[in-house]
Amino acid sequence: MSTATPRPLFEAEHEAFRESFAAFVAKELVPDYLQWEQDGIVPREVFRRAGQFGFLGMAIPEQYGGGGVDDFRFNQVIGEEGAAAGVTGAIAGITLHNDVCTPYFTEYCTDEQAARWLPGIAAGELITAIAMTEPGTGSDLAGIAATAVRDGDEYVLNGSKTFITNGINADLVIVVAKTDPTQRHTGMSLLVVERDTPGFERGRNLDKVGLHSQDTAELFFTDVRVPAANLLGEEGKAFAHLTHNLAQERMSIAVYGVAMARAAVGWTLEYVRDRTAFGTSIGSFQNTKFVLAECQTEVDVTQAFVDQCVAALAAKQLTAAEAAKAKLWATQVQQRVIDRCLQLFGGYGYMTEYPIARAYADARVTSIYGGTSEVMKTIIAKSMGL
Repeated sequence: MSTATPRPLFEAEHEAFRESFAAFVAKELVPDYLQWEQDGIVPREVFRRAGQFGFLGMAIPEQYGGGGVDDFRFNQVIGEEGAAAGVTGAIAGITLHNDVCTPYFTEYCTDEQAARWLPGIAAGELITAIAMTEPGTGSDLAGIAATAVRDGDEYVLNGSKTFITNGINADLVIVVAKTDPTQRHTGMSLLVVERDTPGFERGRNLDKVGLHSQDTAELFFTDVRVPAANLLGEEGKAFAHLTHNLAQERMSIAVYGVAMARAAVGWTLEYVRDRTAFGTSIGSFQNTKFVLAECQTEVDVTQAFVDQCVAALAAKQLTAAEAAKAKLWATQVQQRVIDRCLQLFGGYGYMTEYPIARAYADARVTSIYGGTSEVMKTIIAKSMGL
C-alpha cells in the first residue's frame, strides 16, 4: 500500500477501500502488467473485474449499480495505490473512466440516458473515453474543426481526434464537436458516439514514450449519424461543461504525480540500502542522503497541498486556479524527483524491468495532457488579475 499511516484527509472508509484496492492491484494487475506494457493495451476484462469489486463508478447512484458516493477521496486512493504498485499504465485507463468521463454522465445525462449507460459504466461493461484533441488543435479547444450538423433526429458528425485515452477499448466516446461552426466557445456540443456506429473508425493504437499499456488512439468520424438522444448536456454548452469538469481532471493528474514521486522515493530507498559500492551501502553516502532527503521533503510538502485541494474538491469548493496550481506543481515535482531517484540507480535505472525506468518515461506526459503547464500558468496568472 502507498501509505503506512493514515493522513488526516482520509477517514476509516477510505482506508478500508485502500486496503481492498491494493489487494485488487496485487492480484489482478501486477502479475500481467509487463505483458500489457508490451501489448500496448489492457484487456477489457480488467475493467469488468474492477467494476465487479466496486472500483468503478463510485459516484454513480446506487440505483444504476454505482457506489452512490460522490467523494473524490476514493478516486485518489485508486491513483495512489496504482502508483505505489508501479502499474500506472493500467490505472490510467481506469482513472480516465472514473475521474474524467464519469462526471459528464452523472451530471448531464437525462433520465433515459442514465438508465441506458450508467449501469454499464459502473460495471465496466461500457468503457468510456472523451475526444477533445484534434491533429491540428491542442490547447485551443474552441478552435476544433469537427462538426455535427443537425439532420432531423440525428447529428451528422465529421472530423478526427487524436491522443484519445481508452480510444481502442472505449464503448462510449464523448466527442466534442461544433454544432454551430460560426461560433467558437458557444458553438460546441458533446455527443456520445457508441461502439460500432457506422462511419466511426479507430486508427492506430499510438506508440508513446510511456504509459504503454494504456491504449491511446486516433479516431475518425465520417458522416457518422449520432441520434439526437445522444446529446450530452445542452447544445452549445460543451465549453461550459468541459470547464466545469476540468478541475477534477487536473486533480486526478496531480494526485498521480505526487503519488508517483512518493513511489519513486520508496523504490530508491530500498535500492540504496541493498546496493553496495566501494565496500559500503550507497545509502550511506552523503550525496545519497541529501538527494533523498530533498526528494522526500518535496513529496511531503506537495502532498499537503494536493490533499488540501482534494478536500476542497470533495466539498465542491475547489477553484480552477487551485487545481491548476496542484497540477502544475505536482507534475514538476514528479518529473524532478523521479529523475533524481533514477540517477541513484545508476545503469539499472535505465532498464525498463525496473519500475523507476518505466516511471521516468510515464512521467513526461503529465505536464502536457489535461492542459499543459503553460496553460496552468495562464490560469493561475489570470486568477491573480494579470
